[in-house]
Amino acid sequence: MTYFPEIQKIQYEGPTTENMFAFRHYDAEEVVLGKKMKDHLRFAIAYWHTMTQDGSDPFGAPVNKRTWIGDTEMETAKNRVEAFFEICEKLGAEFFCFHDVDVAPAGDTLEAFFQNLDEITDLIKEKMDQTGIKLLWNTANMFSHPRFNNGAASTNHAEVYAYAAAQVKKGLDISKKLGGENYVFWGGREGYETLLNTDMKFEQVNIARLFKMAIAYGEKIGHKPQFLLEPKPKEPSKHQYDFDAATTMAFIQHYGLEGDFKLNLEANHATLAGHTFEHEIAVARSYDALGSLDANQGDMLLGWDTDEFPTNVFDSTLALYEVLENGGIAPGGINFDSKVRRSSFEMEDLLLAHIAGMDTYARALKAAARLKEDRFLDDLKEKRYASFHEGIGSTILADKEDLESLTEYALGHDQIELESSHIEYVKSRLNDYLF
Repeated sequence: MTYFPEIQKIQYEGPTTENMFAFRHYDAEEVVLGKKMKDHLRFAIAYWHTMTQDGSDPFGAPVNKRTWIGDTEMETAKNRVEAFFEICEKLGAEFFCFHDVDVAPAGDTLEAFFQNLDEITDLIKEKMDQTGIKLLWNTANMFSHPRFNNGAASTNHAEVYAYAAAQVKKGLDISKKLGGENYVFWGGREGYETLLNTDMKFEQVNIARLFKMAIAYGEKIGHKPQFLLEPKPKEPSKHQYDFDAATTMAFIQHYGLEGDFKLNLEANHATLAGHTFEHEIAVARSYDALGSLDANQGDMLLGWDTDEFPTNVFDSTLALYEVLENGGIAPGGINFDSKVRRSSFEMEDLLLAHIAGMDTYARALKAAARLKEDRFLDDLKEKRYASFHEGIGSTILADKEDLESLTEYALGHDQIELESSHIEYVKSRLNDYLF
């Protein structure tokens, strides 16, 4: 069955096209800085927002029109597989991501859930083999069900901990089955509501313990995806332990996980933490821990995770500049963890929204490449830190100085002249690369 019979494969038609179902900026085969655009961006489609979102909110009933809803949960799950791969193929997206509960009904028991997962992932594998589309990452949803009310790995209930471990094991089995390149942990309930009844150290030690179990099991079954932690400061928990990139790296290093774990960073999560997306990526880069990206954007006037499709070229350019500085994003990718707005309820809006996001990142990639080719930001930074590449600065970097020698130097050079950064001019020039 075809779910989008009137929509052909989306083609690049250039910036002047008036065809809604065409790329204006994303040309998968265009070479940018010696690499095809599709290989720079490694776009992935998120199963959850694309296939399971119904458009409901706390104040309104579902509005989304979706023709894949069947008479039973398993019929709907099978229909979704067909519809999802049709969407991926028509967009030319070469990767996808999913949570376990996105693709298969939970059933009444854990055993039934696993059986449903086996049946649906068999269908997914068939579609992957037919289309060549790959699994960027999968993960276990350990936050939606009431059993995870007090956390999964951070839970106060040992039986819940065991259940979470079983989901992770199954997730890694599926990752191996489908050739997943990465495996993500996002701890929506791994945090606290109040410290009055919380043993923070106990909970964090238990979280690290589960991660080490995952590493060990991956080695046992001969499958070692890049493990990724996804920071978020809050929502649904009041305070989540993986607050932001820096906090998460402190956790990773403290528990000796840096050889196996990197970061999966989301733009809207950065906003909630009070950071820009490029800040979070720069932090990850500084630790050699940039793993993958979730592309979306938040509303700066709202205080929650709105997961809007990215349309802000300025912010996306600075994010992709950091990716280029990193030497790329592989084996990670850019996953559209984005959902259509409630008023965009037609089936076709799923494609239109992804086209918008892919075009935005294509424009951003080309702008970031121009910045890199012209060395605009590189030259600014070289000039700013020039004093450390000659004279006393060079001997500081060579570790040839100490507090006594620097005091002696400072006593003879205490008349210091600073230089303006001309930051307003710099920001104005940055616009020249974007528009």
